[in-house]
Amino acid sequence: MRRVGFCIFVAVLLVLPAGAPCASTAATNEAPDLQEVCDLVRAHLDGISDAELNRAALNGLLEQLGPMVSLVGESAEANIEAKPRLVKSEVFDGPVGYVRIGRVDGGLAKDVAAACKDLSRTHELKGLVLDVRFAGGEDYAEAGAVADLFLSKEQPLLDWGAASARSRTKSNALKLPVAVLVNRQTHAAAEALAAVLRETGAGLLLGTNTAGRAMIAQEFPLKNGQRLRIATAGIKLGSGEVLSARGVKPDIEVTVDAEEERTYLANPFKELEGTNLAAATASGTNTVANGTNATRRRGPSEADLVRARREGTSLEFTQFLADASPERTDPEKPVVRDPVLARALDLIKGLAVVRQFRTP
Repeated sequence: MRRVGFCIFVAVLLVLPAGAPCASTAATNEAPDLQEVCDLVRAHLDGISDAELNRAALNGLLEQLGPMVSLVGESAEANIEAKPRLVKSEVFDGPVGYVRIGRVDGGLAKDVAAACKDLSRTHELKGLVLDVRFAGGEDYAEAGAVADLFLSKEQPLLDWGAASARSRTKSNALKLPVAVLVNRQTHAAAEALAAVLRETGAGLLLGTNTAGRAMIAQEFPLKNGQRLRIATAGIKLGSGEVLSARGVKPDIEVTVDAEEERTYLANPFKELEGTNLAAATASGTNTVANGTNATRRRGPSEADLVRARREGTSLEFTQFLADASPERTDPEKPVVRDPVLARALDLIKGLAVVRQFRTP
């Protein structure tokens, strides 16, 4: 009786408009007596079964408490385990290295270090894009190990109660500008990794808020074969800040539809019909603002910018020289259509130019 009553009570809460207190809460600012409400609802609510109320109550409970409380199904678990630690690595025009992570698990730090070393053998990289969109994993120690690759001094990185992670003092840290790509499906250890890279100053985050699932949780078996996952402790950054259930907010927000983003991950050069590139254009992403591969006005190259700086000429004059150059009629390189990746590439190229100006 008491269990069903609780479920009915939660179901009643679902029909209340957000922010609209009932009479008793408005008067006393206290929740009404649970048993009293349950008795009234059972006596007067008609036309709905206990099973329907239980389902509505469960959905409401998970919605209100998620991601601190969630159902874990066998199929979802198998999908997470099927993801490789490191999905792929390649070089984009710049040259800028790109490493996509699928799962934060034991051995990932070695995988990332090896991938960066391989990319650097043939290219003098100006920066690195670390893509953790749709990535997860529960290995917070490995998240700390990956972050450690980019840090040269010892400092606290993560604390998950039972243990913690610190960076090590070293002279061979990866000293590259890093852009970390995140989205609403970046969860658990992957979002902790993104948060650490941002807090330590090793990288900037681009995309959308992460899932808010960076926490220590315990799973309890249910009668139907599923498991109920309940957060028992938060993950702390080196500063002591606890990662919020609201997720990690990016430094530069670039919103993309989830299905379109999956398509871009498979092929970042693919031009999707009927998509809206306005968000990318508004964010200043020149590489995706034009929806076609037709010949466009060529902007000043990095060599043009450096030469203009040294010679004291204006950027307008440099642009005039670029427009007059025969290179503007050459076939163009493929355009990166993924708005988040394109913004990251532009950011790293800009940082590379700034570094050139600051180099004695």
